[in-house]
Amino acid sequence: MKRITLNIEEENYQAFLNFLKTLNYVSISEGYEIPESHKTEVKERLEEIEKGNIKTRSWEEAKKDIFKK
Repeated sequence: MKRITLNIEEENYQAFLNFLKTLNYVSISEGYEIPESHKTEVKERLEEIEKGNIKTRSWEEAKKDIFKK
């Protein structure tokens, strides 16, 4: 199975969605659900940051390292 993402103008969205529903080989998923494992990982990391066990830095600092000029 292949997956694609489409950007549809708001005024054409419903008509396009109705068309897609007529195709028996297309499944439609609206929205995106964040897996529980990801939510748990973020929660654990935030707790470690609050305890002082993980150091953080600003986006500006990180950006300088990532995009060194």
